[in-house]
Amino acid sequence: MAFWDSLWPGRENQFESGSSATNSIVLSRRHATVSLNKQGALSGNLRVNLSWRMRTSDIEGRSRQSGRLLRPLKLFTPDVVQAHTQGVVNVDLDLGCMYELTDGTKGVVQPLGNLIGDLNAPPYIRLSGDDRFGAPSGETVYVNLDKRAEIKRLLFFVYIYDQTPAFDRTHAKVTLYPGNGPRIEIELDERAPQARSCAVFTVENVKGELIVRREVKFVYGFQSELDRLYGFGMQWGRGYKTRA
Repeated sequence: MAFWDSLWPGRENQFESGSSATNSIVLSRRHATVSLNKQGALSGNLRVNLSWRMRTSDIEGRSRQSGRLLRPLKLFTPDVVQAHTQGVVNVDLDLGCMYELTDGTKGVVQPLGNLIGDLNAPPYIRLSGDDRFGAPSGETVYVNLDKRAEIKRLLFFVYIYDQTPAFDRTHAKVTLYPGNGPRIEIELDERAPQARSCAVFTVENVKGELIVRREVKFVYGFQSELDRLYGFGMQWGRGYKTRA
């Protein structure tokens, strides 16, 4: 991409179909769906990872800009720090998954309430750990695609646990790693400063074909509001985490 293109957002392609260099598919509003069947990714575990980072300019404002006047190009590449770095706004992003199985069973896998799921028994979804500090490894949910016939639909979502809303300062990304084929990337790049939750993507079993659809819909409530938006019809109550 040319330097001048970086000054005019929106000029670059909105969809990356996966190249040998990146080996990735980027879902955008224009190109929002991908078939796992057509990618040959229907066996083993689908790994879904949440990671995030923040810019130092989000924390320090314009205080460091004077030093950048000596290096003008640095204005276009603000420093990036991991979300657990000292001085960063305290943000705890969590990854969760609402599910509906073909037998009608509905539920959620999420850190809140220690609902970690099970990979080898219903719901065939399991949460691996709860990252409270924005570590490079992030948070990961696994889906057992060998049991895909038992899964009707999934909704993956991200929410801010018990902290000030900061999606506008949090550069979050959800990445799907199928057992075969390119990874699938979804950026949470539509700013909603007061939002507390975001529906990131769905997976639907349509006559045996698993369709991943980008959503990236921010809401100002929590899981119950996402539930109403997508019609799971579950009952919700206030939950808490144990202290780290």
